[in-house]
Amino acid sequence: MFKIGDRVLVLDEDLSGEIKSINNSTITLETEDGFLLSFDKSELILQHNSNTIIDNNISVTKINTVIAEKETQKRRPSKKVKPKERAQAAMEVDLHIHHLVKSSRGMTNFDMLNVQLQTAKHKLDFAINKRIPRIVFIHGVGEGVLKQELETLFRRYDNLKYYDANYSKYGLGATEVYIYQNAN
Repeated sequence: MFKIGDRVLVLDEDLSGEIKSINNSTITLETEDGFLLSFDKSELILQHNSNTIIDNNISVTKINTVIAEKETQKRRPSKKVKPKERAQAAMEVDLHIHHLVKSSRGMTNFDMLNVQLQTAKHKLDFAINKRIPRIVFIHGVGEGVLKQELETLFRRYDNLKYYDANYSKYGLGATEVYIYQNAN
């Protein structure tokens, strides 16, 4: 593989030189500074003419393509979103019955719960279709029946997770839903 007179590079050091002698697997080379150093042949690689390496591996069109990719394109200034705004929910749905119907007079608790759940399902489907990532359902504290029914509704969906909403903003009466968006 190696022969006397070949130019070689040392792998783990910043050295190169010309082979002066070969003794089994030990190769002695003379560095550019005139020093004679011995290395195992596994520590050396043949030094090719640098122009040949460039000619074989890189063409002018490849260089121009890389330069074009690396040049920075002018970006439009993006709107800065404050961390407080970023943490806010994208959509809020108040499920208190007086926000959903003109009058709850004559409605049973079961009727009111059905209206609230239908509204929640409709808004959740809307958020999924419009690719809205977060939605907060304000259900109030009460006896917790609506909250339990909402959790049952949320468990039917594979692409979301739900948790108590921000306590400082909503108290105990709200649930935040995060919708995982698919790539398609």
